[in-house]
Parts: sequence; structure tokens; C-alpha cells
Amino acid sequence: MSFIIISDSFGQDPTFSQFYANALYLSPSFAGATSEYRFALNYRNQWPAVPGVFHTYSISFDKALTNFNSGIGVLATYDVAGSGNLSTTNIGLIYSYDFNVNKEWHIRPGINFKFYYLGLDINKLIFNSQITGSGTSPSVTPPPFDNVADVDFATSALVYNERTWAGFTLDHLLKPKTSFYGNDATVPVKFNFYGGAQILKKTRLRQKMQEVLSVALNFQKQGKFYQSDLGLYYYKDPLIFGIWYRGIPFATSQVGDAIIGLIGIKTSQLHIGYSYDFTISSLIGSTGGAHEISLVYEFNNLSLGQMKKRIRSIPCPEF
Repeated sequence: MSFIIISDSFGQDPTFSQFYANALYLSPSFAGATSEYRFALNYRNQWPAVPGVFHTYSISFDKALTNFNSGIGVLATYDVAGSGNLSTTNIGLIYSYDFNVNKEWHIRPGINFKFYYLGLDINKLIFNSQITGSGTSPSVTPPPFDNVADVDFATSALVYNERTWAGFTLDHLLKPKTSFYGNDATVPVKFNFYGGAQILKKTRLRQKMQEVLSVALNFQKQGKFYQSDLGLYYYKDPLIFGIWYRGIPFATSQVGDAIIGLIGIKTSQLHIGYSYDFTISSLIGSTGGAHEISLVYEFNNLSLGQMKKRIRSIPCPEF
């Protein structure tokens, strides 16, 4: 969610509840962590009961470069918030490399170079001077321009074996500017730590997963704000269910931010998921929660010959 203040512009990155369904957004290290090619679409409708819109769209495509133990990808996100259509667009090129430490463990660093664009439809904003006879004191001066462009950079690292994984991401390392007035306001650096483990796994012929129970964590901090998601995923071919808790117990006076429920379908190529955030904070009854839809398609029927045997999958969920 983003918000605007008269003198400066501050913001937080949008957050996806289905963070593993938008893997490249979570971490550049996931680029190419697929059999061959992968295409993903994600949509989030945050707080539909609040006036204005809080919508986030994401589209990504990545490819495994098995001859080079690498992956490449492209990720585009578009976030629009409020009645003035305050929008943030990011388009990035991603690269990752997989180091085989030993037979069990892999380390996968990644980088993301991206273009950052901040826009605002000033004609849709309503100032006090437009609805009061005496105007405002001091008067509000509209920004001298309606968009901001800059470049940005993110880096990450992921360590994993057959059943567990953990990683971190540092985003906005170039601190792109966010002020419509040309001052020094920038996007604060964001830190993500994520990880998890498969605590139950059953397979059948040709190692096809039939039943998996996983626990996963995603913690993020940006500026003065922080958030954590902790939950369970249960996959029983072809259905997947998930439930997790958003919040940090005892860190605030509230019981948490949301309880999230997920239902999805997962086949060898197509993954479709729907999740709903049920607000449990003091805003309960005022936000309408949040809806999120994900679609991931993996192209894994193309001919790669013997190269397929060299691909090591990351055991995290796909939602």
C-alpha cells in the first residue's frame, strides 16, 4: 500500500499473501528455478471496502539455463492506490546462479536491475480549497510534474536442500526517489527473510509428489514497518490448501493483522490459487479484507534431452 503526504512522498511496497506464487517478486534467486520456462500472473485487491482503489498486478516470465546453472527472468509490477491513482510501476531484468555446495545443499544468489516509475493523476485529487469558501492556509501547491522515473537494484541469496530452504532479499538498494516536488524523499530499503520445510512428503511413481505438508515463514521490514507471515500448506494431488497468520504476537497491542486462507489446484504445469485475507486488527469490519488470485504455468514438456536430470527443484510451495 502507498500513501501521499503534502510535502513528501513515502511508501511501502505492496505485499502478496501468496508470496511463493510470485516467486520472482519475493526473491531474484528464484529466477529459472523451474524445469524449463515459467509464466506467472498475480492480482491483489487490497481493502475493497475502503474508498479508492488498492490494486496490485504482477506478471513475470523466467527460464532455466541448465547449461550454465543459471536462470534469467523479467518481472513487471503495477500498483495503484487511492482516489488520485497514485501508481508505482517496476520493470526488472533478473539473473540467478545455482552453486552446488555438495550432494545435499545448494546456494542460489540472484540480482534484479529494474526501472522505477511513480505516477499521479493530479486532476483526480480534491484539495481543501476546492470545497471550502476561504480556501486553505497555507495554500496547497500541486506538484510541478506528475511522474517520477528512476532506476533500482535488488539482491538476494537462497540456500536449500531436498526438504528445507531459507533465504533473504535486499530491495531498493539504490533508494529511488519518490517526491513529486523534486526533494530528497526516497523509497526505503526493504529486507525480506523467508524459509520453511516439508514436514511430510509422499511420492509415487517417477517421484511425482502425491501429498506434502509444509510450514513456511516470510518476514519483511521496510523503514519503520515490519510484517511476518507464518503458516501451513497442505497439498493432496491435485488440490492445495493453506492457512497462515500475519502479525507479530506481543510486538503490538493488536492480536495481529490478518488470517489468510488459500485454496488452489496444482497440476504438473498449471497452478491456480485464490486466497482471502480476513482482517483481525482494529480495522476489522472496515476494510473488506483482501482478495488475491494467482496463475502460474510451467512449460515442462519441451525437449531438453539429458539436461532435465541436472535440474534440482526448490522444495518450497508454489502459492
